[in-house]
Amino acid sequence: MSLYEYHYKQLGLSLSGLLLWSVVLVLFAILGMKVVPVYIENASIKKNLVAVAHDSSLQNVHPSQLRLAFTKRAQIDNITAVTAKDIKIARNQGEVILSVDYSVKIPLAANISLLIDFNTQSN
Repeated sequence: MSLYEYHYKQLGLSLSGLLLWSVVLVLFAILGMKVVPVYIENASIKKNLVAVAHDSSLQNVHPSQLRLAFTKRAQIDNITAVTAKDIKIARNQGEVILSVDYSVKIPLAANISLLIDFNTQSN
């Protein structure tokens, strides 16, 4: 048997396969660029809730002062998904617990949207 008698299957990616995978990769990149900022904002909300709840000067104050403290921090971090009115305030054994439930609707294309629900607490 000579070397020319063997039939080797050519390996690689065809042009149509390359285009298909490129489209898939671009769609996932676009989805990521729309979803990641929402999760970054949620992390910022969580950070601010924890900071306000653990501030020793705000442990025995009226709920309106807790909301005002959150509003000031939210303005600095440019938080737009929630407002101070959305915050639920509870006290457990002298500890302040702040929580917020909210949804974010992300338009993807035409009439297709992605709805993400968040339940964030300070503890």
